[in-house]
Amino acid sequence: MTLRISLRDGERMVVNGAVVRATGRVNLCVENTATILRGRDVMTAEEANTPARLLYFACMMAYIDPDNAARHRDAIVSRIGDLMGALESPEAKRVCIAFAQKAALLDFYGALTDCRWLIAYEAEAMARIPAAAE
Repeated sequence: MTLRISLRDGERMVVNGAVVRATGRVNLCVENTATILRGRDVMTAEEANTPARLLYFACMMAYIDPDNAARHRDAIVSRIGDLMGALESPEAKRVCIAFAQKAALLDFYGALTDCRWLIAYEAEAMARIPAAAE
């Protein structure tokens, strides 16, 4: 199955661990299995500053750095325990469990989708904290 990707000028993506940057508008067709992550889905270590973001970063690293997957899986297990303990919403817990199931099956790309939901949930929950304190 062919994956079609369009990149804008200057947009980056990771392909099998290599960072690729488009010069000009580019349309790519990937015709075999590859580890691909678009630049907007890449998180830096500095951006991993909340429990959900730390989980995303560990999962992203497991996905783009399979040679060190065991180390990254250990980080995922540690981070998911921290996050599950902090969640109160049944829906958030379900998403966290879905994330854990995908990560256990080494579907790190699919797990990243669940983790993006958790990041948005976490940001919304954190935004409510100052309003409750007033």
